[in-house]
Amino acid sequence: MKILIIGGSGFLGTELVRRATAAGWETAATYCSRPGSATGAAGAVGASWHRLDLRSPGHIDEVLAAVAPSAVINATSGGSDWVVTADGSIRVAMAAARRGCRLVHVSSDAVFSGSRIHYDETCLPDPVTPYGAAKASAETAVRLLAPSAAVARTSLIIGHGGSDGSVHERLVHALAAGTHDGVLFTDDVRCPVHVEDLASALLELAVSDRAGMFHLAGADALSRHELGVLIARRDGLDAARLPAGRRSDTPMPSALDVRLDSRATQEHVRTRLRGAGEFLRVH
Repeated sequence: MKILIIGGSGFLGTELVRRATAAGWETAATYCSRPGSATGAAGAVGASWHRLDLRSPGHIDEVLAAVAPSAVINATSGGSDWVVTADGSIRVAMAAARRGCRLVHVSSDAVFSGSRIHYDETCLPDPVTPYGAAKASAETAVRLLAPSAAVARTSLIIGHGGSDGSVHERLVHALAAGTHDGVLFTDDVRCPVHVEDLASALLELAVSDRAGMFHLAGADALSRHELGVLIARRDGLDAARLPAGRRSDTPMPSALDVRLDSRATQEHVRTRLRGAGEFLRVH
């Protein structure tokens, strides 16, 4: 298996690279500003790294020509930067389709408004933020340009904490330490997923021939504040120091309650998508 992980130096990309190299796959990964580690797991060959700017037309074709992968996972995160998140993903889909590569595109629950709360794989995007609009545009284009691709929507991604933790984990630590101003919303609900579960499921999709939409989110629906409390308890922090607030009391546009229903996808992937109540349990 020869795989290219776009966005390999990011939080999810790092775990994808780690797992792919540990499995003995010939692994290449991309970065925009700084490459990740070239060292593989014990006994495994490390990944090769390639600089890629998705804003540059033709750059992805050069990388694909150099790597010649059989599968591509697009795990890049350009936030609300339309040129990266939407246009860049479209360039990846076009290039993968031209070369006949298997494509797994990572999307987000941000494509939904929260108006119906529960969303399965058949639900159509109705974003309310610039980031959500960019992700919705990307996933729609991917499905049109590369009909055999797998598009995987996910939710808040959580890791093991520490300096290598996710954005949410680092925010919880900063709030508990009093080094960051802000609150954790009690009315902003998502279905967090562990980065290990997500990466494992994405790699399963990469070696399969399943096409269409997939939901890869955890089994538990939690507010950002409830999630923060679980992270604090796991990491030995004082959860009482975490300030709470309501997103609906702020001018920031965002969906409030978005719960990805992953049950249909779970029937097709062996990886069990644990809920945050399980993977953040204090032992």
